[in-house]
Amino acid sequence: MNDPFHVTVRHVGPGVYEVSVAGELDVATAPELRTALGQAMAGCRQVTIDLAGLEFCDCCGMSTLLHAARTAKAEGSEIRLRAVPHTLARLLRLFRTDSAFTIEPPDP
Repeated sequence: MNDPFHVTVRHVGPGVYEVSVAGELDVATAPELRTALGQAMAGCRQVTIDLAGLEFCDCCGMSTLLHAARTAKAEGSEIRLRAVPHTLARLLRLFRTDSAFTIEPPDP
């Protein structure tokens, strides 16, 4: 059984937020992430999305992440991805959308 979807927003410094995502990011849960990202991105300069707890991501989840990246760029801020699961990293590369984000290298 999969864990329920959960999003946590944390202020980590002046103009910097971290959004942690756990569970399945799909058509049913993407609106919750979109809302959390919208709140975190309001007036900030950087949002890091920690995907360490992400178990699954469908096209709606990817669309939500890409929408956040486009919005951040238009507002002069940055979206960073941390702990990107291998399957999501592969999809981002295949669709040539990995450059929309700053992807932090995995921990050694």
